[in-house]
Amino acid sequence: QCTYLEIEQAEHTHAVVLSRPAWLWGAEMGANEHGVCVGNEGVWTREPLGEDEALLGMDLVRLGLERGSSAREALDVITALLERYGQGGSCKEEPVPFVYHNTFLLADRTEAWVLETAGHYWAAQRIPEGSRNISNQLSIGSEITAEHAGLRQRAQSQGWWGGDGQFSFAEAFSLEQQPPRMEAAKARFRAGRELLRQHAGHITAETFMSILRDKESGICVDSAGFRTAGSMVSVLPRDPALPCVHFFTATPDPSRSVFKPFVFVAGIKPMPQVRSPTFPHDPAKQIPRFQSSVDRRHELYRRHQAALELMEQDQERGQKLLETLRELEQQGLEGMKALLEGTETPHPEELADLFFDCVEAEMKFY
Repeated sequence: QCTYLEIEQAEHTHAVVLSRPAWLWGAEMGANEHGVCVGNEGVWTREPLGEDEALLGMDLVRLGLERGSSAREALDVITALLERYGQGGSCKEEPVPFVYHNTFLLADRTEAWVLETAGHYWAAQRIPEGSRNISNQLSIGSEITAEHAGLRQRAQSQGWWGGDGQFSFAEAFSLEQQPPRMEAAKARFRAGRELLRQHAGHITAETFMSILRDKESGICVDSAGFRTAGSMVSVLPRDPALPCVHFFTATPDPSRSVFKPFVFVAGIKPMPQVRSPTFPHDPAKQIPRFQSSVDRRHELYRRHQAALELMEQDQERGQKLLETLRELEQQGLEGMKALLEGTETPHPEELADLFFDCVEAEMKFY
């Protein structure tokens, strides 16, 4: 059972860790036990938006992670389900529908992919080296590695492409008249690419954290309207003997949040502090949907919000708290560095408690 649709079950699903809006089934981003990571962004294209309830892009993120043991396999899972079921339905817990199509970043230990969609149609680009970013806009031009069988025919039949010469997915399927939010997306996309270029050749987990915290570019959004809700950074070593490490904030606004490490091992300690409550009569599941609202904040989120208020009211104490939190984050980063460099071999039990312990420490500071 996905957010709106029920689809056929897979015989085997992989263990996943997800960062997701509490009301729906899918996820904005996450990773699986095989070191596959997927994240998505909303886009608006020339293909009409389906308000009919279908699969959400966020459902596809989770399905790709649950059913794909490599980035390419996850991509094949997502595109097959997209072609079969389509994408659509409201992506926001509000009575007025908010609908979009999706772009995805997929990565594993050996390669990365960008997958972009417009309705049932899609194009994918394999990224063999270097860096790549996405924002709320189509970004795959003519460097297409794989595509929907009817993609070019669709573009031609709609008069979006003449049929001769180079075919660019972004040119053919982007809206001529962009919504205002797409203009901001262009600036974010350019800024992200530039920040990655500046660090080319020596990008670390800390580099990504600093980029995700960049307010000037608009990558880190802290406005009440659409605050950056959660952030994730993953380190995927090429050496299969080393574990993949996934850092999650589990709280909004990464500039004032702590990235905490998570490693897949057996017997992971459950983390109720970062799981949102469930409701017997959930307004997201009752038809008509979203007629009332419920408080979905988990315990860490509540304490973090209270701390943010303090930071705003008392800047001196706020600054002190932020420094303490950064120290906590640094400890996690150094511990993971030692693990990845092979200088320390923690017990599996320690790794099983790792994320739980970091959340507990953060809550104590609050």
